Amino acid sequence: MSSRAGDTRSRLDTLARFLDSAVRVPGTSIRFGADALMNLIPGVGMPTSKGMSAYLIWEARRLGAPTGTLLRMVGNIGVDFVISAVPLVGWIGDVFYRSNLRNMALLRDHLDRVHPGPNIFQR
Repeated sequence: MSSRAGDTRSRLDTLARFLDSAVRVPGTSIRFGADALMNLIPGVGMPTSKGMSAYLIWEARRLGAPTGTLLRMVGNIGVDFVISAVPLVGWIGDVFYRSNLRNMALLRDHLDRVHPGPNIFQR
């Protein structure tokens, strides 16, 4: 994989973790991120968080992800949007439905097929 593609993958992984699992609730294994926190801000939180999620899809398109993968990614954001639209319940749903991490898994699968790196476990 080229250095640029590797840098982009690393940047997008960081963004997905920031949005979905940046903070751990002390004493538990529950994690949440900026997506859940932004959705608490009426009027601007949801469009901002979903805009950041859309950026991941835009980058996936730029990296050559196939249409089927892009549609699955849009579907994940759509489900997250519907969950987020419900007051209070939506915030809890955002903690457990991690659309950005799901989308990064889809993008990672695509990039691994298109730009396979060296397998350090091969003998």
